[in-house]
Amino acid sequence: MWLSKGEEHEAGKKELISIFKQLEETLGDKPFYGGDTFGFVDLCLIPFYSWFYTFETFGNFKMEFECPKLMAWVKRCMQRQTVSKTLPDEKQVYEYVLRLQKAIGQ
Repeated sequence: MWLSKGEEHEAGKKELISIFKQLEETLGDKPFYGGDTFGFVDLCLIPFYSWFYTFETFGNFKMEFECPKLMAWVKRCMQRQTVSKTLPDEKQVYEYVLRLQKAIGQ
């Protein structure tokens, strides 16, 4: 999304949001993807949270509005020290993307 503009950008944004909505639908009303306990699927998906700020900023949308159940899941996951202390800071990920853009001349 950070390399596209116009219609291509909007199409990419819509596709990304639809993927997150599918993940939200799969989660349903369960606290975690495996049910009541944090499991393998949660472990595999939670690192994407570090990119949410970048997606929101470049896509001009809010995950909280688009996928509230997914964001509630993120908050539950972030209550675990094993998650909150290991994920990269979302603002640092954003800054990294900005440096990448500059490096490739965007």
